[in-house]
Amino acid sequence: MKKLLIVAAATGLLSLAACNKSPAADNAESTADNSAAMIDNQADMVRDNASNAADAVTAAGDNKADALENKADAVRAAGDNKADAIDAKK
Repeated sequence: MKKLLIVAAATGLLSLAACNKSPAADNAESTADNSAAMIDNQADMVRDNASNAADAVTAAGDNKADALENKADAVRAAGDNKADAIDAKK
């Protein structure tokens, strides 16, 4: 029974010793966590900037396509008007 008590006490003390980190170890872990969080934030910013750039490119492409469609409509309307003018002379 005494051996079991000694083993249990030793196990408990080892557990406590493992949980008690030195301030330097805590500082190193905290610094690493902060650095990792900053890197994650930078990755998020890169994704957001890429998304914004893609949205801007898409908007510019849509605007260009709309302008070309408007130009095509104007050419069709001019052709229709010219055909109507020719028919009116008959």
